[in-house]
Amino acid sequence: MFEEPYRWVEAVGNRRQYLDDQFQQGSPVVALSYADGILLLTVSRGTPKLYEIYDRIGLGGMGHPADLEKLRFNLLEMAHVEGFNRSPSDVTGSRMVKYGLAPVIKQAFEEVYKAPFIVKILLAELGTKPERDAFLTINYDGTFEETKGCAAIASTPAIQSGVIGSLRQSVELASATLAPAVESALRAWALGSLAQSKDKEEQEDHKDSSVPSSRTSPDAAAIETHLRETLADKTIECAVLERNAPGSSKYRSIKPDELKHLLPNFLNT
Repeated sequence: MFEEPYRWVEAVGNRRQYLDDQFQQGSPVVALSYADGILLLTVSRGTPKLYEIYDRIGLGGMGHPADLEKLRFNLLEMAHVEGFNRSPSDVTGSRMVKYGLAPVIKQAFEEVYKAPFIVKILLAELGTKPERDAFLTINYDGTFEETKGCAAIASTPAIQSGVIGSLRQSVELASATLAPAVESALRAWALGSLAQSKDKEEQEDHKDSSVPSSRTSPDAAAIETHLRETLADKTIECAVLERNAPGSSKYRSIKPDELKHLLPNFLNT
């Protein structure tokens, strides 16, 4: 009888370890406000990771495609039911996360005899002004966080914090135009990708946790090299929520021809 709580805690701990391992090979997702809207960016190999959820809300995810698709469908259904039964203004990222997404993910994570969702999600909600843009990130255990200015999801909280720190330091996000915002997002993504690769190498080379880490932050040259090598067989997936776009839907995917003119010079040479 007294062992049951311990077994549950142990099982949850094992699930965390399993899920953390699953995200090591995933592609980080970054989002940031810029002068005319919100930019979402990731790098992938064919499977989409960025989607429109509602008029002013975009989604980015990492993890298992089937789990991401199931949760995306749930969000789409909730958003359109809310918009129809109440009003479009009632469809907010915060409401969908708190009452729709987070409880479902939390329940799946804590029911140790069922499979959890192998997914992390970022929701970006466009405001009428840059300071009113909202970003929400949801972890695989249902915990969530709301931020302003920018957000990211990555394999670990530490790497995620490093990506966000890079975004905040690189440009004045709210006043940037789209091209510098794309460069800032790419460099932050590369920082997260390199950190995830480093984490995986350290786990493979140093099974003994007593071995100290010798991690150092990559310089600009290392980041640029990593981007060139990665983009040799993967593609940049990029979307925007445009503040001044006509009509109610503000989400737009950036096509390759347009993206080519937004990339920094070191990727066009």
